[in-house]
Amino acid sequence: MDHKHPIVTWHFLGVDINFNLSTIMMVLITSIIVFIIAVLCTRNLQKRPKGAQNFIEWVFDFVRGIIESNMAWSKGGQFHFLAVTLILFIFVANMLGLPLQFVNHHYLWWKSPTADAHVTLTLATLMIILTHYYGVKMRGGKNYMKGFAKPYVALLPINIFEEFASTLTLGLRLYGNIYAGEILIGLLAGVTTHTLFGWIIGVPGLIIWQGFSIFVGSIQAYIFIMLTMVYMSHKVSDH
Repeated sequence: MDHKHPIVTWHFLGVDINFNLSTIMMVLITSIIVFIIAVLCTRNLQKRPKGAQNFIEWVFDFVRGIIESNMAWSKGGQFHFLAVTLILFIFVANMLGLPLQFVNHHYLWWKSPTADAHVTLTLATLMIILTHYYGVKMRGGKNYMKGFAKPYVALLPINIFEEFASTLTLGLRLYGNIYAGEILIGLLAGVTTHTLFGWIIGVPGLIIWQGFSIFVGSIQAYIFIMLTMVYMSHKVSDH
């Protein structure tokens, strides 16, 4: 677990901007995998689905159920493709760091991109910004701004603070679960390299924890989408 991150610093207008190359690489890999999944599952669409088409239709139906549990389909239908793309991206991102972690010269290159708080907080921020955008677009700016003063004007500061809290909790919840899972996997993997007893304890522990991590990664992808749709429904609904 003694590793560093490959950081490149860009000097711009007197400000140092740091780029984590492994995070950028893993986000790109995740995006490519999701794109390949989408192409493979939709290239030969049939009325009677079979094979990969069954999987993607199940994902669409599953996400539709999440949306309909929070808002009317007449309003929520336009977020269907957004939610499907998001759940696939987060699920794949959560899974990438489970089978292996690649470290070269003490620099960690292969990991789950969602084990980086910058990625999860960026996703959370984008989703919260989208909820505000669609809230104004679908309700009008005046009615939307009035919503911050409901049910009482005195609650306006609390309602505004809640927006920042929602962003933090949405992003940090995902980051914390994935990062902690990878830390423990790394520790168990380290135990197996020391002694025979460590190998006997570490290998079963790795198998069990990786299975549990798949479950946690799946649940966290679901929770992220569910909460995003909850926040969206609060912004686009008049009640």
